[in-house]
Amino acid sequence: MSTLIPWRRSAAAVFAIALALASAVAVFMAPKAAQAAQLTQITNFGNNPGNLQMHVYVPDNVASNPAIVVANHWCGGSANDFYNSTQYRALSEQYGYIVIYPSVTRASKCFDVASQASLNGSGGDSASIKSMVDHAIANYGADRNRVFATGVSSGAMMTNVLLGAHPEVFKAGAAFAGVPFTCFATSNGSEWNSECAEGRINRTPQQWGDAVRNANSGYSGPWPRMQIWHGVNDDVLRYPNFQEQIDQWTNVNGTDQTADYTDQPQSNWTRTRYGGTGGQAMVEAISMAGVDHGLPVPEAEVLRFFGLTGQQASGNLIVGAASSRCVDIPGSTANGTQAVLWDCNGNANQRFTRTASGQLRVNGKCLEAQGWGTANGTKAVIWDCTGGANQRWNVNSNGTITNVHNGLCLDAMGGATANTTPLVLWACSGTSNQSWSLR
Repeated sequence: MSTLIPWRRSAAAVFAIALALASAVAVFMAPKAAQAAQLTQITNFGNNPGNLQMHVYVPDNVASNPAIVVANHWCGGSANDFYNSTQYRALSEQYGYIVIYPSVTRASKCFDVASQASLNGSGGDSASIKSMVDHAIANYGADRNRVFATGVSSGAMMTNVLLGAHPEVFKAGAAFAGVPFTCFATSNGSEWNSECAEGRINRTPQQWGDAVRNANSGYSGPWPRMQIWHGVNDDVLRYPNFQEQIDQWTNVNGTDQTADYTDQPQSNWTRTRYGGTGGQAMVEAISMAGVDHGLPVPEAEVLRFFGLTGQQASGNLIVGAASSRCVDIPGSTANGTQAVLWDCNGNANQRFTRTASGQLRVNGKCLEAQGWGTANGTKAVIWDCTGGANQRWNVNSNGTITNVHNGLCLDAMGGATANTTPLVLWACSGTSNQSWSLR
């Protein structure tokens, strides 16, 4: 489920100081299940140079040694706004992590992503949020090795700042419609940097990477992973900032700027991965065609990237573009069991490991073109692994998965999208029932 954040910019609502991002609009929220857990404000949580408020949500079924997700609101928003407008607290009941919602108290309600103190971690909002994390680790037994940050707009910029200023604290981030670390820096006390917002700051990957490294002299890593989301039509924090963030975080993580994997999980999304092809690559970037600054927030994709859904434990899910369902081996590990579509659940019968030779292994078996078939309709089944060409697959940048033996595409039969739809091999046609993504 993707949440549409209620912060789309209207022209009349632009800040008098040029900082505004949105007037609130009505948003549908699912009824909240009855539970004891609630959003709680914590006072006296430690050093607080940014004068922020700390709110925390501890789910009823909090895990032992839980992870922490820091969820940063947009400009003009608040902790309560972000709590009510996203699914992070609802999903925490499923996955057991703690959510920290920082809230800005200054008049602009924008995070400090411009001052040197916040950018170098010695003060400002980044130091306040670090204190919140320290408090949660000390008081809730949270896992200091699983601390993550996410945010929208000003919150996305704050996410970049947190990872840039405190890489020893944050293991990964997810930034929706943001800008690179230090891009918004100013020297005149202003919170707003028009040159950055308009996408006119273009630095080399090395320069962007050095900005992070220079803020952390003596730090030897590992550096945080980053997931980056941006609408192509963003007219508040313009689209060139998308590539500048990719340049920064790929350089920090020691990879080049050539994607290792490209797919389209949805028709208007183009997803690229750098420094790996799997669901926890060093950098994952999603460009959203036809989308402005009011982009949706697919929380489950964020948690998947953070590694909080359990799907990364052993292999990838193979998700159909047309159905949003997973390749599934139903109920048996017997030779000849045909693969089908089924709701994604992350269980072992949906987790495929791609080997160096191109096999797709699941539950100790290999996916194959049954009987060395070459005709349309050849079943995609599991079988003891033999190394044969009918058990080797090409995972292609256009989203198709083709069998090495026959060149046919993995296909949801008849274009169907329902559970139990059989999977077969068919001549490649470019249709969405032949488009897949590995997550």
